Amino acid sequence: MGRSQVVPRDGAGSGEFGPGADDTGCTVLHVDMDAFYASVEVRRRPELRGKPVIVGGAGPRGVVSAASYEARKYGVHSAMPGSRAQRLCPHAVFLPPDFTAYGEASRAVMAIFRDVTPLVEPLSLDEAFLDVAGARRLLGRPAEIAALIRKRVAEEQRLTCSVGVAPTKFMAKLGSTRAKPDGMVVIPVDRVLEYLHPLPVASVWGVGEKTAETLQRLGLRTVADLAAAPVGMLRAAVGDAATVHLHELSWGRDPRRVISEHVEKSIGAETTFDVDVSDLSIIRRTMLALSTKVAQRLRHAGQAGRTVSVKIRLADFQTLSRSRTIEVPTDVSREIFEIGWSLFQAARPGERIRLIGVRVEGLVQADGAPRQMTLGERDHGWRDAERAADAVAARFGSGLVKPASLLGGDGLRQDGNGAAPAQERAGESQTRHNGRT
Repeated sequence: MGRSQVVPRDGAGSGEFGPGADDTGCTVLHVDMDAFYASVEVRRRPELRGKPVIVGGAGPRGVVSAASYEARKYGVHSAMPGSRAQRLCPHAVFLPPDFTAYGEASRAVMAIFRDVTPLVEPLSLDEAFLDVAGARRLLGRPAEIAALIRKRVAEEQRLTCSVGVAPTKFMAKLGSTRAKPDGMVVIPVDRVLEYLHPLPVASVWGVGEKTAETLQRLGLRTVADLAAAPVGMLRAAVGDAATVHLHELSWGRDPRRVISEHVEKSIGAETTFDVDVSDLSIIRRTMLALSTKVAQRLRHAGQAGRTVSVKIRLADFQTLSRSRTIEVPTDVSREIFEIGWSLFQAARPGERIRLIGVRVEGLVQADGAPRQMTLGERDHGWRDAERAADAVAARFGSGLVKPASLLGGDGLRQDGNGAAPAQERAGESQTRHNGRT
């Protein structure tokens, strides 16, 4: 869309287009994270909460990637030169971008969206369209689903988002912009024009600064003006294609559907411990369980990967990531675990661990992937053993065959029922699992 700054904002969305508005037929949601990069930085640095935070460089060549709402009050916005941002808000805290952290946060948020509906169309790391028509029977009205998403994002990721609920993608996008920050706007089907027509013409999707200037020179200042403008006049000013686009949107007509073309780029699993741990035997056993789960998912999907990565979140929420790329793709849990464990040891976190994760990236079809033969390797090795275990699990249920060290070995103490204490159970009900994202 055009410049989102021109759209009026209701904050918590408590106006006449708030959560209580009629959402019948409003099955499209646009979810937009609030000041995403800055919010992720504040999440891991709680002492910055309430302060103006700018992600980007403050030097002569620096550019603002994101700004917290506290910084925006001083006129700071994304794409602004860092030197100008520093002049506008000299007491702001400047932080370098950490796109690894933003990518991880984005995957976690998108996983929440896909828990609600498979019809998710990401636009960037921090926003997506959702079609919730098929989720209404299970989760309720669209506005209730939007409230559920906002609640889960806040509780599980400690981030906030704004949601537009509308009958079309264009209107849902306008709604989420007006809902910022941390709010929800519902645009009823029979009130689309009432909502849309008073807005500035620059709020129409695709209208940039130059097009807005052209339209304003023609006396077209609001969307209502644009809707009433003679088609011939528009065609002479902006061309045939733009005229059709602008005319349709000015009447709230947007036939585009939410298209989910999610291509799996990685497969992973992670565990958040009930209690922060530092015992290496517990961490090692957990990583083995996660590696086993990831390998099983790879084989089930018929894929193998060339890059193994581990994620380590410390008790203070600092997150470390390490990865290694190998020459030959693998779907073998033993290989994944050995690489992951060596990465963990090289990271030397030396502190209590809150979360541990294992991921395999650079996926290819396993059938066509080459296989590296090792001198002296048996004809039937770990890959065959694990596939045999897969066959047993498919016939008799999972959990019957697993690495011996997950059966109570590795020196792990057990409770009276033969199970490890809650904080030592890797992947069981006492810990939270995130699967494929």
